[in-house]
Amino acid sequence: MKSLLAALCVVLLSVPLAGRQQGAASPLAGTIDVHVHTLPDDRPRALDAFDAAREARARGMRAIVLKNHYESTAGLAYLVRTLVPGIEVFGGIDLNLTVGGINPAAVEHMTKVTGGWGRIVWMPTFDAENQVRFSKDTRPFVSVSRSGALLPAVREVIALIAKHNLVLATGHSSAQDALMLLREARRQGVQRMVVTHAMNPPIQMTVLQMQEAAKLGAFIEFVGSSHVAADAAARYNRFADAIRRIGPEFCILSTDLGQMGNPLPVVPRGHADTEVLCAGDRPDGQTQPRTPARSAVMVPLKPDTTSRTTRAAWSIAASRASEFPGPRRAARARRARTLPARSPSGRSPAESPGNSATGSGT
Repeated sequence: MKSLLAALCVVLLSVPLAGRQQGAASPLAGTIDVHVHTLPDDRPRALDAFDAAREARARGMRAIVLKNHYESTAGLAYLVRTLVPGIEVFGGIDLNLTVGGINPAAVEHMTKVTGGWGRIVWMPTFDAENQVRFSKDTRPFVSVSRSGALLPAVREVIALIAKHNLVLATGHSSAQDALMLLREARRQGVQRMVVTHAMNPPIQMTVLQMQEAAKLGAFIEFVGSSHVAADAAARYNRFADAIRRIGPEFCILSTDLGQMGNPLPVVPRGHADTEVLCAGDRPDGQTQPRTPARSAVMVPLKPDTTSRTTRAAWSIAASRASEFPGPRRAARARRARTLPARSPSGRSPAESPGNSATGSGT
């Protein structure tokens, strides 16, 4: 029976599974978290990149992606891979002021860092014009468009993403700018695109906009963030509804965690007050049995704040990519499965555990 659930976080991976700790008993086995914040950083984090990789490996995860708002994590990914074998670790670059904003040279440099593990280019995040205006800050920002058109440097960066077969992530761009980025990326032949936490401020995409992004070939990211925030249950249910309406085969889940005071991005063994939910609704209305997730990310959720609706949304990882219904989606999964083996700043918004102003961990 064709499942409506599909494993979708295979965007970054090209390395065989051999030699990795399998963690078959873990519901996180085979999963990938594409949005993990760790030390070193310019602000407190709950754990460093090495500990994040060790915890992920202990849970049987396939990979994590290290994200830093202000510097490339390609080199850090190489070091973590060297010291923590048995887990795939990737990095990327956020095009904020500290790397020169929309800076093609910085992107080109990232592709040359030892190992070639820098795979994601995030458009501006904390320094994005959309973020600064949303936060009502008075500080420098980085624009991606002017008068309804993408800036030439943005088109140049997109060309580099296509050339090096990288992943384009839309960062904290406005919904309108994000769609412009996706259209240009598709025109230039970019194969892998992600709308960064599409429903969270300051992006706040509508379902129609997310559906358009999916039609353009992008995966829509939903981030777990803090499950102890007052709005967590309602937020997860909104995500669940959106995922159903977009189609889970076009959606990915990540944690966007690592902040002090928030849950860890990888739930340690023995952590009593969180669990990973792998059960969900099947098309016949029955409950999908707990199955080890494959090549997708799951989010730690607090059991007493999750409804059946939320459980269904977070069960995307329960099916394998081979269960994609229809040849078009199967071809899309195959394209997403492989990548080649290698290929200054203003103040940021304040961080706080479960910050409802951002809706994400930052």
